[in-house]
Amino acid sequence: MTSTKNNVRAIAMDTLVTIEKNQSYSNLLLNNVIEKNELSAIDVGLLTELTYGTLQRRMALDFFLQPFIKDNKKLANWIHHLLRMTLYQMVYLDRIPDRAAIYEAVEIAKSRGHKGIASLVNGVLRNIQREGLPSLSDVSDPIERLSLETSHPEWLVTRWVNQFGYEKTKEMCEINLTAPMQTARVNLTKISRDECVAILEEDGFQIEKSPIIPEAIRSLKGNLASTIAFKYGMLTIQDESSMLAAYALGAMENEFVLDACAAPGGKSTHIAEKLENTGEVISVDLHQHKVKLINDNARRLGLSNIKTNVSDSRLLQEKFKDETFHRILLDAPCSGLGVMRRKPDMKYTKTEKDLNRLSNIQQNLLTSVAPLLKKGGILVYSTCTVDKEENDNTVKTFLENNPEFEGDLSFKNRMPEAVQPLITGFELQIFPQDFGSDGFYIAALRKKV
Repeated sequence: MTSTKNNVRAIAMDTLVTIEKNQSYSNLLLNNVIEKNELSAIDVGLLTELTYGTLQRRMALDFFLQPFIKDNKKLANWIHHLLRMTLYQMVYLDRIPDRAAIYEAVEIAKSRGHKGIASLVNGVLRNIQREGLPSLSDVSDPIERLSLETSHPEWLVTRWVNQFGYEKTKEMCEINLTAPMQTARVNLTKISRDECVAILEEDGFQIEKSPIIPEAIRSLKGNLASTIAFKYGMLTIQDESSMLAAYALGAMENEFVLDACAAPGGKSTHIAEKLENTGEVISVDLHQHKVKLINDNARRLGLSNIKTNVSDSRLLQEKFKDETFHRILLDAPCSGLGVMRRKPDMKYTKTEKDLNRLSNIQQNLLTSVAPLLKKGGILVYSTCTVDKEENDNTVKTFLENNPEFEGDLSFKNRMPEAVQPLITGFELQIFPQDFGSDGFYIAALRKKV
C-alpha cells in the first residue's frame, strides 16, 4: 500500500518542480500527470490535494520553513519542494499523521538523493515538530501578514487593498485558497435543466441547481466532463460568472454576432444556444488549435449557427465591413486574477508590468472591433480578472476616445435577478467571494444611433 502512496507523493513533488521550472499551468500539467500514471481515484485525490495545496500555500510554507533551513541556503530545488509538500501535510491536512508524512519524505529523499540529504530532511522536519511553527501574528504590518497568511504576493495585496479596501481583499485572498466548484451550463436547445439533473443523478452524481443562473448546475461530487450527458452535448463545463456574458449581450433571434476572442468556445456556444440555432455567431481566435476546440464544442452541442475564423481580432476590419454586427462580445485577454483558485501558480508569476501591458492590448482590441458594430448595437467587454486598470479604466478610456459609444444602462434588466444588486450602471464586477464563482468583469456599451 505504502508504495503507491509514496509514489503519489514523489509524483506530486516532481509535478511541483516542473510547474516552477517551466511556468506551466498547473491544471493542464496535473491532467497529463494523472493520465500518464494511471492513478486510482483515491490517489488522484491525494495528488491533486498535495500539488494544489502546496502551491496555494507556498509563501506561508516558506515563512514557516525559513528558520529551520537558514543554514542550508544551497539546497537543491526538489528538496525545497519536498519540504514544502511535507510541511503542507503536517500543517493543513489533519487526516495524515505527521510521522507518516515525515517517514514518506525521508524515503523520497533517500531514493532521490543520498543518505546525507535524507538525514537533513529528517532533521528539519523533526525540529519543526519539536519546536513548533514561527507565528504569523508576530508580523506587525497587516498587508505583509495577509500576504503571508494567504500566500498572495505583497504587491498584489497592496494593489487590491488600494482598489477595494482591506476587508474585501482579505475575503478574496481567503477564498482563493479554497477548491473551486465545478459548474456546467445545460444546453437548453436539447434538454431542460430538470431533465438533465435527473439523468445525472441517476448516474450517481450529486447535483445542485445554480441559484444564480437559470440554466446552470453545480456538481457537488463527480466530474461532469466524464458523463454521457456531456458526450451527447447536453451540457458544457463553464463557470457561472462567465455565463453572464451571453446574458449581457442579449442577442435576439436571427442576429449577426461577433465573439472576438472566442476559444475554447464556452461563450460562443452559449450565445448560439440563446439564439436557438438561428442567426450567426462568428467566433474568432488567433490560434488554429484553439479554433478547433470551438468547432469540436459546437459539433458536440449540435449547434449549426457558429462559424469560426482564425484571425487576429485587431485586424478584423480587413475581413468585415463597418457596421456588420448587431452585437459584439470582446472577452479580452487579461491577467486572469479572477481564476486563481483554478491556477494557483499564477500568483507567483504575474507582475504589475503584465497588467499595464495587458491594458494596452485591451484598448487596441476594443478600438479595432468598435467600427464593426451597427448603430444601436451592443458591445460587451468582459474579463476574468479583478483589477481596475484592466476593467473600469480600460472601459473609461475607451469611452473617452470613442464618443459614439455610451454605457448601456438597460444592461441590468437583461441580467439574472440574483446578480442585479451587484450591477452599478453599465458595469458588473464579480468577486470570487460573491457567490463562489471565478472573479469576472462585464461592461455593456451601446453605439449611439
